[in-house]
Amino acid sequence: MQNTESLVAILSERGRRKLPVERIYRQLYNEDLFLTAYGNIYGNKGATTPGSDPQNQVDGMSLERIRRIIESLRNGSFQWKPVRRNYIPKKNGKMRPLGIPNWDDKLVQEVMRILLEAYYEPQFSSHSHGFRRRKGCHTALEEIARTFKGSVWFIEGDIKGCFDNIPHEKLAEVIRNNVHDERMVALIQGLLKAGYLEDWKWNATYSGTPQGGIISPLLANIFLDQLDQFIETKLMPIYNRGTVRRQNPPYRIAQKRARRAFSAGRTEEGLYYRKIQRATPSGDPMDKTYRRLGFVRYADDFILGFAGPKSEALAIKNEIGQFLASIGLELSEEKTKITHARTEKARFLGYELLVSQNDTKQTSQTDGIRRRSVNGAIWFGIPQDTVHKWKRKYSRNGKPIHKGEMVADSNFDIVSRYQMAFRGLAQYYSWAHNRSKTLWPLQWVMSRSLTSTLADKHKTSCKAIVDKLKTRMVVEGKEFVVLKVIVKRDHGKKPLETHWGGISLARNPAIIRDDPNHYLLHQGRTELVQRLLADKCEICGSRESVQVHHIRALKDLKKRKGREPLPHETLMAARQRKTLVVCLECHQKIHSGKL
Repeated sequence: MQNTESLVAILSERGRRKLPVERIYRQLYNEDLFLTAYGNIYGNKGATTPGSDPQNQVDGMSLERIRRIIESLRNGSFQWKPVRRNYIPKKNGKMRPLGIPNWDDKLVQEVMRILLEAYYEPQFSSHSHGFRRRKGCHTALEEIARTFKGSVWFIEGDIKGCFDNIPHEKLAEVIRNNVHDERMVALIQGLLKAGYLEDWKWNATYSGTPQGGIISPLLANIFLDQLDQFIETKLMPIYNRGTVRRQNPPYRIAQKRARRAFSAGRTEEGLYYRKIQRATPSGDPMDKTYRRLGFVRYADDFILGFAGPKSEALAIKNEIGQFLASIGLELSEEKTKITHARTEKARFLGYELLVSQNDTKQTSQTDGIRRRSVNGAIWFGIPQDTVHKWKRKYSRNGKPIHKGEMVADSNFDIVSRYQMAFRGLAQYYSWAHNRSKTLWPLQWVMSRSLTSTLADKHKTSCKAIVDKLKTRMVVEGKEFVVLKVIVKRDHGKKPLETHWGGISLARNPAIIRDDPNHYLLHQGRTELVQRLLADKCEICGSRESVQVHHIRALKDLKKRKGREPLPHETLMAARQRKTLVVCLECHQKIHSGKL
């Protein structure tokens, strides 16, 4: 059997050349592929979350267990188990269903994802940014900034219940076009039809990809690639024509009259025509020979920027709706809007989008004429409702409040949590033009809330907290006033440091340049996989029935009141690892508390 790196390279090359793959199912017998998959997902936040079978968990993972899974795939006895359904809240107040698979099913899904992603990734559209390596929200925004310039209309698209309504049979047909291996297709269909447990009752799934499954985002991208190809090959060739707009006659007339007036010394008249010139588009907005259509998709949300009449924008929306209906999906009329790009703000990926229009702004003189500079560029903004939602977390009746649930935590943890929350928000909105203006008031509210929380913890005043922790700090060449906490440690270890503040709010677009060969990268075996392959208990040195003990988080190793830490807890805490390779006997003693 080939190693993972060689296999991924071969599949990627076939995908790049758009050649079909055959007998891919037999690659599921590859033990090295399963070890790679295990190394990829064992550290995920939900790795220890139980599925429908509480006994089928990541704890106790071993080479023997991998071999049993491979043997079941080889002889056809492998069966997908129904997922455990849970619900998480959505922004609109509704609940999103989430399916939690068993660990063995997660592992097989990750192996399938590695194989299928290597093949399909080179074929996906460059306009798709959701659930892809080295792509994300910021790459989508970068494409909008680059390709939507001069747009007149935004078409905000949303597919109604996309992930829940993808037809299983149509998805299988799409996969069969490239994957000529019925056993692999049948395995995918079995996954989709495995059903779910809710209140311990089994329910069938008749459509959709289970949200929460490791391979589900990839399957959705494979299916929605049909929409990307339709817009790229059908709509864009029709609605992209002309190189530049023809010159606008009123603009040309005002330009000539201004030049003549300045040349003749009639400055007041020249300034009058210059003002008219700046208020007039240089290109003819009614030019029938010029059209531009840009497109960006992130998962089931997409947006198009169109330069042309509204009647054609409506036609584009209708054509997309008809195409989605032909593949078994429905365009959400409620969420699919056509907005005027210069006067109305569109919403996409949590940002507000607007085409800049500033007829009074002037730049350096060129050929004796001052020209407008930013008109037509895309303006990115932070929605006010987003800021108000964050402010409500740290204030009441418009005044900052302390967070009572944090008072029992250490100073280090409190400051770290506030800093991480604000830093994450600030980094996500690094593209926003109103970043400083909008986030500064929120930063002030959070700063007051932080000092109030620390003051409540220590039964003192906010001023005393600030006086004690305030210091100056240089971050990326700029000096900031921050609140800094230092925790000293024994045995000559470097002290722990954290701080609040030190985050520049100047606009700083984060652009991730895509590497066309990024799917070929392979990091090699993880440290845990190497320890597992050593086949030796890290407690007693035995080589009998070696497996991996997993815990949910390192904080679970903290000393419990009334007893000293157990040997395995001391060892894991010293290594700062959530895993320990042990023999079966030691593993049983760990869980029984008899080690």
